[in-house]
Amino acid sequence: MRRRFVAGNWKLNLGPAQAAALAEALRTGLADRGDVDVAVFPTALSIAAVLPILQGSGIEVGVQDIHSADAGAFTGANSPAIAREAGCTRTLIGHSERRQIFGETDASVNKKVRAALAAGLLPIVCIGETLAERDAGQAEAVVHRQVAAALEGLTADQIPGLTLAYEPVWAIGTGRTATPEQAQDVHASIRGWLRAHYPSFVADETRIQYGGSVNAKNASQLLSCPDIDGALVGGASLKLDDFRAIVVA
Repeated sequence: MRRRFVAGNWKLNLGPAQAAALAEALRTGLADRGDVDVAVFPTALSIAAVLPILQGSGIEVGVQDIHSADAGAFTGANSPAIAREAGCTRTLIGHSERRQIFGETDASVNKKVRAALAAGLLPIVCIGETLAERDAGQAEAVVHRQVAAALEGLTADQIPGLTLAYEPVWAIGTGRTATPEQAQDVHASIRGWLRAHYPSFVADETRIQYGGSVNAKNASQLLSCPDIDGALVGGASLKLDDFRAIVVA
């Protein structure tokens, strides 16, 4: 059985004081979360405030983006090696906001995935189609292309260590959510692609989260789908009660 995994992407929210307060609340409020892995991704400037609070709680802390190089003349970038040294265990890679706003490409996602693994960070690799691509019947082709690019050069043994997060771009921050049927169909298609291209254990063990306006009301239906192994949560992760309800679901 794949362990369920719920991650909170705090995006560009919560300075150190607010982030520390939420971390304290999560440490207490999620102490009885059961057999569910949980991680949070504060803004880079708040990671240092959150890490000591969550140390030993079982709630992991990750960085929202990394560069493909550990060091060098890359002003403003996050080094995977430094993130790991600081105490982060995970990183987001290829979030649609990074792709759309900051020009992330399939090729740069792959470089970052390999850099993360080399540094000892476990990536959550975000994939998903735009509304235009879905309306054109290209959703499956788009996510298959993104998965293939992200995994290029990895061995079969490396892949189950990362997480894929299917986030239809049209559902992120819009209040619109893929129906459970739509989400399950894409998740099953991704798992089928993995099964067709790698040994069967890769498809069996690799976790695929759903992301895109996940909230306390829709989480139970989404997470009851057989190929949805958890959630990558945006706005709802900023509120203890909402995030806890998703973890419980």
